[in-house]
Amino acid sequence: MFQRKPLAALVAGALMTMAAGANAATTYFDNFTPIAASAGPTANEAFPLTLSSPNFTQLTIADRATQNTLVPGSNSGNWDMITANESGPDAGRYLLMPYETGTGGVQRIDLQDPNYNTRTVTIVAPGTQGFVSGDASRWTPWGSYVTAEESWGTGSTKGRLFEVTNPTTAGQFTGDFIQRSIIPRVSHEGLAFDQNKSMYFIDELNGGSIYKYVSANPNATNGNDYFAAGQTFAAKVNGGNNANAVGAIAWEAITDVNGAALAGVSTVLGDGSIDGRVTANTVKATDYQRPEDLDIKLLANGQEVLFIATTTTNEVYSFNLDTGMASLFASTATIDLATGLAVGAGSFTSPDNLAIDAEGNVYIIEDRNGAVDDDIWFAKDINKDGDLLDAGEGLARWASNGTPGSEFTGLYFDKFKPNVAYVNIQHPSTGDDRLVMLSAVPEPETYALALGGLGVMGLMARRRRNGSKA
Repeated sequence: MFQRKPLAALVAGALMTMAAGANAATTYFDNFTPIAASAGPTANEAFPLTLSSPNFTQLTIADRATQNTLVPGSNSGNWDMITANESGPDAGRYLLMPYETGTGGVQRIDLQDPNYNTRTVTIVAPGTQGFVSGDASRWTPWGSYVTAEESWGTGSTKGRLFEVTNPTTAGQFTGDFIQRSIIPRVSHEGLAFDQNKSMYFIDELNGGSIYKYVSANPNATNGNDYFAAGQTFAAKVNGGNNANAVGAIAWEAITDVNGAALAGVSTVLGDGSIDGRVTANTVKATDYQRPEDLDIKLLANGQEVLFIATTTTNEVYSFNLDTGMASLFASTATIDLATGLAVGAGSFTSPDNLAIDAEGNVYIIEDRNGAVDDDIWFAKDINKDGDLLDAGEGLARWASNGTPGSEFTGLYFDKFKPNVAYVNIQHPSTGDDRLVMLSAVPEPETYALALGGLGVMGLMARRRRNGSKA
């Protein structure tokens, strides 16, 4: 198998497995045999994945056709990025995701509802406020949900960021959907918050930039205060006025500290918001080629790193937010752990989404063709130093999509159940988007080791008790 756990981890994992809903840092999603090549079509669309371990399971927990049968026209499809209510009452109970269509909306799935027909509800109706191409999906530090439009260009009225202020309590079509116009307009996809509660975002374009919004009130307890005032910056790497750069990162202001225009810098639109794309070009921000998703993790040394997938160049970059240095994390030159050779453009192509599991492992999700070459890759960073350059490190194909006409979107690892994850199968040929729950359990021999360890622990405890009585 791909990786074996030490006994202590096995024991902890067994305890976690036996205690339903228990939270632990140990995951078994990193224990697998790399898939040598993309899998072909799967026989049953309800089980769309070819998985890299027999100890991984998959289960469809929601689908679009059912929703539109129950409430006609409620679900426009193209289910995209996934997050959960990661804080507050009932934390971890709900999944949230937008619709990436011309009539975008937002749906919520109740993971505690055993009824397949009632667990999913559209909380923001398709087309509300002209919302289109919903893609971004992130839980906020103050306990709400933000999404945004992956649609922007000259003369467009889109490229907006929205907050749903009542994501866990809203009923059908009753989500409180508020545009946060202080955020410059771009073609949004990835969103991420760092430890200081600054918000990072991208412009999904060949020649798109990386941005950071720093709120004047980072510890705000609501979106009205967080977005009331703040400054947006664009990344200039290795001096800027360049493309696909690595090196020192400088953050160039594109708004003032209140989010208003900077004279001679900001391009202001008719509604008073800022054109983030044109303004980034004005300050000579670094261009990346279709930057899409973002995610953040801590390295073993405690440093915070922002990972950025760039689809056109088949790369993943890392921005170390503590050292201020940008590096290349993964590319077609990275070692394929199934072959020992460079993974190559024929295998590793169009990285789109990113996800991070309970142990800090990075997963890279391709935007390719379901049932042909659409895969999820595991980045094996043994020493958790934020690169794949050490011996034994590289990329390994972790799952493959077998549904024709579709792509993977929104892989999300449950923050409260380290051996549970979720992924969407978006825009299949049948039109029936579905949400799949993935589960990992130890190998059978691992159970034996763990249970044996538990037995030894129990025997030792009994001996201690008997000894004290003597």
